[in-house]
Amino acid sequence: MRIAYFDCFHGAAGDMLLASLLDAGLELAVLERVLAALPLTGYKIEHQRVVSHYVSGSRLRVCVDEPQPARTWASIRTMLVTSQLPERTRTWALGAFRRLAQAEATIHNVPEEAVHFHEIGAVDSIVDLVGVCAGLELLGIEQVYASALPVGQGWVATQHGYLPVPAPATLALLAAVNAPVLPGRSMGEVLTPSAAALLAEVARFAQPPLRIQRVGYGFGQKEYECLNGLRVWIGTPLMAETADSAGSMGRSFISPYDQPSRDHDHNQTNPSLVSHAAPTAGYQSGQTGNGPAFNDDFSTAGTEVVAELRCNLDDTTGEVVAYAIERLLEAGAFDAWAVPLVMKKGRPGTQLACLASPTMINKLAQVIMRETPTLGVRWEWMERLAAQRQWVPVDTPWGQVRLKQKLLNQVVLTSVPEYEDCAALARAYNVPLMQIFTTAIDCLRTTDVDLTQTDTSE
Repeated sequence: MRIAYFDCFHGAAGDMLLASLLDAGLELAVLERVLAALPLTGYKIEHQRVVSHYVSGSRLRVCVDEPQPARTWASIRTMLVTSQLPERTRTWALGAFRRLAQAEATIHNVPEEAVHFHEIGAVDSIVDLVGVCAGLELLGIEQVYASALPVGQGWVATQHGYLPVPAPATLALLAAVNAPVLPGRSMGEVLTPSAAALLAEVARFAQPPLRIQRVGYGFGQKEYECLNGLRVWIGTPLMAETADSAGSMGRSFISPYDQPSRDHDHNQTNPSLVSHAAPTAGYQSGQTGNGPAFNDDFSTAGTEVVAELRCNLDDTTGEVVAYAIERLLEAGAFDAWAVPLVMKKGRPGTQLACLASPTMINKLAQVIMRETPTLGVRWEWMERLAAQRQWVPVDTPWGQVRLKQKLLNQVVLTSVPEYEDCAALARAYNVPLMQIFTTAIDCLRTTDVDLTQTDTSE
């Protein structure tokens, strides 16, 4: 699983976000083919690698050479819904523009359908916003995070005259997701509404434990006394740091599972929290950018990144816990279990836990919250060494039984009959369960096994 973390050290703008993805390896030609699904003409994307304040990175400009019509939220929504954009790109872009429309409607006290986009409705802003959504999908990014956001100071010129920084729409977008903000060192608008809408829609505001594989810098159009840009860190989840190893990082190291549980779900429709298998087009060996090209072999053979979700219960019954475990397994957890606890004031309790792919965190947390009395769910990423597994069917005198085999370096270490198969036959023929077990193992000795057919699921 790939993660992107936007380090917005000097604010953010749509062109800066997109430039950072291009600097991190996104191919402009591939991006342009995706953007061609939009009914937009009369523009060209210019991408340059530049040096600013002795740091190399990318700067992007959308050049418009044809007059463009005024666009409303309704017209942009229709454009996106009817386009042939990839599903996740379209969903993210619609979500970001919807947030913008809601913010503008609130600020101007008009219905959403009456909202007219001015700067945001310009073709360059549409290309920036949709381009970032497409770039994240093209790079195979499954979860997005962002740092606290500097907001600048002073005034900004708009179609409605001069407005205070941050612009009212920007501030409304940030407030809607309880985004963390920082005082701006620079005069002027360093955080634009389009960037605020994008990050509110796709990102969690936290710094994840991350094994960094690539870094991209995106620079803004203006020059300041300090570096005007942001950077994207791209990599894979890292197992949770211990308190000792994280201590040197101070409180700048904010793990997503250190946040209150409500922060994990500030956007229930956020596609970055849902399992998606995104293509990895756009990464080629030998590309320019800050860092080596990606290697799709993210870890050593047999090593997997998993997530463990947990909650403590002291006011429920065994039946409720058993049912919750059943629902977690049905929802896609690799495994689920319960452990007895002694809680405060000596009360007996139960810890409910499950193991799953990190892309399943949101779905499984919802199951736990819905099926138990818990007020919150915590989780952490970790790494595990996973043996190869395969299913082998054997024919017994009572019927077929599957055996689950554990392999290491293509060598079979154990073979265990599947309980459900054995139990069904034992009930049907009124035969002792252990007799089915031992017979299945005996039958395996005469079965040829193809070791190339492996299954690494739980």
